[in-house]
Amino acid sequence: MGALREYFAAIGRTIVTLGDGLAVTFSYLLRKPTTIQYPDRTAQPVVAMLPERSRGMLENDVEHCTGCSMCAKQCPIDCIHITVVKDEETKTRSLTQFDIDAGKCMYCGLCVEACPIGCLRHSLEFEGAMYDINRLMLHFVTEPRVVAKPPKKGEEVQFAPRGSIVRKFLYEAGARPPSSGGAS
Repeated sequence: MGALREYFAAIGRTIVTLGDGLAVTFSYLLRKPTTIQYPDRTAQPVVAMLPERSRGMLENDVEHCTGCSMCAKQCPIDCIHITVVKDEETKTRSLTQFDIDAGKCMYCGLCVEACPIGCLRHSLEFEGAMYDINRLMLHFVTEPRVVAKPPKKGEEVQFAPRGSIVRKFLYEAGARPPSSGGAS
């Protein structure tokens, strides 16, 4: 008799659990969907819908970069490469390389926090699909440039609009590779 009671008790628990699961499922049937059909059916560009604190690809406003290399020192996976050369005659420092390997970056934000000027930041750009992963190496310095002086206390720095710097690199890098022979 006890085995029969346990058998029906197990069936009862199964029915209650099934009812709980179906109640949750049916509650979603009447809710407005939260997903969108990207990129076809968005009311506005996806970049405009992202929250302000969203972490997209890194960009550096080299106009204001002091070449301190704090960002490269803080990067846990070495995706930032900086070279600063000092001219002994003129006693000036020049930034000759500032590269970010966007294919390697894990968007942790440690480098952004370490930047004392604020010229290194996350953009809202996140689409980095490329035909060649080597094109995700973003070269922010193309020719040597004198590093910027740190702003004076209380002085506010005017940076380029967020995303405008890296967008140029992504569209250049996203171009189709040249076809090898044959008719187009």
